[in-house]
Amino acid sequence: MSTLPHKLQQKLNDRIADNSLRRLGQTTGLVDFSSNDYLGFAKNETIFSKTFQSLLNYNIAENGATGSRLLSGNHQLYRILEQKLTAFHEADAALVFNSGYDANVGFFSAVPQRGDVIFYDEHIHASIRDGIGMSHAKSYKFSHNDLSALKAKIETTQKDAGSDAHTEIYVVTESVFSMDGDMPDLKSFTGHCNEQGYRLIVDEAHAVGVLGKRGEGYLQALKLQEKVFARIVTFGKAIGSHGAAILGSTDLNEYLVNFSRSLIYSTALPPHGVATSIAAYTYLEEEGQAERQRLLDNIGYFKQQVKRLKLEKYFSCSGAAIQSCVITSNDKVKTVSEKLKDKGFDVKAILPPTVPEGQERLRFCVHSYNSKEEIGLVLELLSRYL
Repeated sequence: MSTLPHKLQQKLNDRIADNSLRRLGQTTGLVDFSSNDYLGFAKNETIFSKTFQSLLNYNIAENGATGSRLLSGNHQLYRILEQKLTAFHEADAALVFNSGYDANVGFFSAVPQRGDVIFYDEHIHASIRDGIGMSHAKSYKFSHNDLSALKAKIETTQKDAGSDAHTEIYVVTESVFSMDGDMPDLKSFTGHCNEQGYRLIVDEAHAVGVLGKRGEGYLQALKLQEKVFARIVTFGKAIGSHGAAILGSTDLNEYLVNFSRSLIYSTALPPHGVATSIAAYTYLEEEGQAERQRLLDNIGYFKQQVKRLKLEKYFSCSGAAIQSCVITSNDKVKTVSEKLKDKGFDVKAILPPTVPEGQERLRFCVHSYNSKEEIGLVLELLSRYL
């Protein structure tokens, strides 16, 4: 085998030098405070059984999709799932992609056109950044969750570039941010974007299943679903399966089918994967509210214990399942993570470039299946190690 090119080896060496080298690992048997399986649906036996039964009912025995959705892979379960998504999320149309990454890359590389401008929150997910990077539109970031900063950035950009009647302005944010678990003031953002005629896109990956009356997401909790241009919902977090969907108008749906390359040129999800998402959404609607209530109770208990142990200065303020404890320096945050692992708790250290330097952190993900005893003990240990 040939050696790595010098530039690539140097990048690896740099990661080793600052103790930020990533490696794949296993955490079997540890108490889970790291996965995105907020409701335990990925391990839910009822959903597993219903998935298998639905495949039998529809007489589906294929292991794979056999092709892209535009060729041979658009099996009948896609239609069932997309109809369920439009009803549950109160959308005109839904288009399922293979993952949240594929959905974001597919949207932002295809929708904003040359001459258009994209304004994105500085903490936006890497998949959106990558999609924006593939677009021909210009793009500018604005300060995190700061509507005033967005307004100022748009005003400055328009002064420098002049006005063009054909320029579309796209604004993108998340309803729950993946590293801090914090949420923007979506009422203000949607109000301003609607008033100015901007196209607002909201990624709801970490809100679906958690927020809303039935877990529909933050936008529906605020009754704002009709005021955004597009929503991205994913199935790999609280839904416990795999895939994602873009929710929007029927015209947007048709456009993406014709121009979104990550949809057009990817082999479709296998029937079993789509059937799992159908079963999970059905369970969420019919039986899953007990899990949601346990999750919400655990989030509240976690925050109570943070306050009791006087750890507030380390934690971001979040009403979601993500609770981040900022511990500056790669060495220190990795050391604390390893100590917690030795005690049986899986809490991941998040390092640059995923977060900015100086914002290294432990990312606690709270679940419906975590016990009060586990939450109390892991935070007691954290307090001791800090």
